[in-house]
Amino acid sequence: MPILVIPYPTFDPVLVHLGPLAIRWYALAYIAGILLGWVYARALIRNDKLWGGKAPLTVTDFDDFVLWVTLGIILGGRTGYVLFYNLPHFAAHPLEIFQLWQGGMSFHGGFAGCVLAVVLFAKKRGIPILSLGDITCAVGPIGLLLGRVANFINGELWGRATDVPWAMVFPTGGPVPRHPSQLYEAALEGLLLLVVLALLIRAGALKRPGLIIGAFAVVYAVARSFCEFFREPDAQLGFLWGGATMGMLLSVPLFLAGVGFIVYAMKNPPMRS
Repeated sequence: MPILVIPYPTFDPVLVHLGPLAIRWYALAYIAGILLGWVYARALIRNDKLWGGKAPLTVTDFDDFVLWVTLGIILGGRTGYVLFYNLPHFAAHPLEIFQLWQGGMSFHGGFAGCVLAVVLFAKKRGIPILSLGDITCAVGPIGLLLGRVANFINGELWGRATDVPWAMVFPTGGPVPRHPSQLYEAALEGLLLLVVLALLIRAGALKRPGLIIGAFAVVYAVARSFCEFFREPDAQLGFLWGGATMGMLLSVPLFLAGVGFIVYAMKNPPMRS
């Protein structure tokens, strides 16, 4: 047993009730992440110094893109969760696929949805796909940070049993003290990733289309794989090939794709004013 177990601060997953409408922390995290990311993206696009001249897309372009990427996140994230994490259950209970308020979103599916939204919108608007993707990835960690905090508030996706002094007993995790792995993920997949990408942008990464996409994919894949050592695998999946988890396996192609984007970006000359 750990020397000290930190009491889990029980939260109500519903922030406020407005008549029959319940505003949940989980939904609020998505909304806040999208809005804050939108504000940050507008600031990046307006800063000509970061691009070595005028940005290859306008603030109006990104304003119009927000709806597309929001749909990509939601549809892709839910589809990914259904396919990768609990397909037999949803095949037997198909109506539950639409019960988003119950949770169940896959980052890797959401990322795929974002990629599709970026490609389709960029082609429709006639703007560079890689530059739009760079901006989208630059602001993405904000949503990841808030989403993991929402997971913690919901008391879900808790960690493996442990005896570390900061272990917590989660309401749905049995009597065993566990890693607060949601907070590890918030710190690494959210805050650390946001800072790394911001530093790269200050160093001129936006002048090399695709570099931020690649850095996002590589750093996220490494951070997610590391955090998976502390996170309890989904009960319906458990440990997979070689003791790896689904999160680890899905991060492998993401990492490799990220390396490819970085190599491509560095081989091409930077954009100039």
